[in-house]
Amino acid sequence: MKHFSLDSLLALPKRYRANLINSCAGYKTANLIATKGTQGTTNVAVFNSVVHIGSNPPMLGFILRPTTVPRNTYQNIKDTNSFTINQINAAIIEDAHHTAAKYDVDISEFDKTDLTEEYLDDFHAPYVKQSHIKIGCTYVNEYHIKENDTILIIGAIEHLYLNEEAIESDGWIHLDKSNTVSIVGLDGYALPSILDRYDYPRPDQKVTSIYTDKP
Repeated sequence: MKHFSLDSLLALPKRYRANLINSCAGYKTANLIATKGTQGTTNVAVFNSVVHIGSNPPMLGFILRPTTVPRNTYQNIKDTNSFTINQINAAIIEDAHHTAAKYDVDISEFDKTDLTEEYLDDFHAPYVKQSHIKIGCTYVNEYHIKENDTILIIGAIEHLYLNEEAIESDGWIHLDKSNTVSIVGLDGYALPSILDRYDYPRPDQKVTSIYTDKP
């Protein structure tokens, strides 16, 4: 088994180290975060850091890189208090990846890709029409992570849209049915498949499968 000490990690070429460290934590969520500025220009960008914060009240979070350079997503969220999170599916991975390109603030990534803006229920920020699971969020708070100068943005879930057939009877979302992909590192896209689900674990009791779609 290959071993990297901290000293050897720090001695690696920058791009090699970035790929290694971004991949070692495993599969990550793949989402497009879309916003709309006060001047009407929209922005959409790929993020691999969206995380569950809590279900009561329902909240999500994501990590924003240092604001030492302009971050259109961050500025739009601060100006309008709204953003959408749109899961990436297998059909749109090329366009989703392209949104990471650095365009000027007055250029919308929607205009540079085949991704389509969609407005639902008078929410300020656009959704990505091609996404199968879309979440409308309002800004709640942010926390500066001083160790690397990043920001954890917290958003309250105001709207959730998804295909009804992907929702199991207990509320669990069958992501396979939405072709939701995950991200490996910074540039790899994978299509995971569910292996099993289990009942709530209790001490000294064997867990039992509750997955009904196994072949």
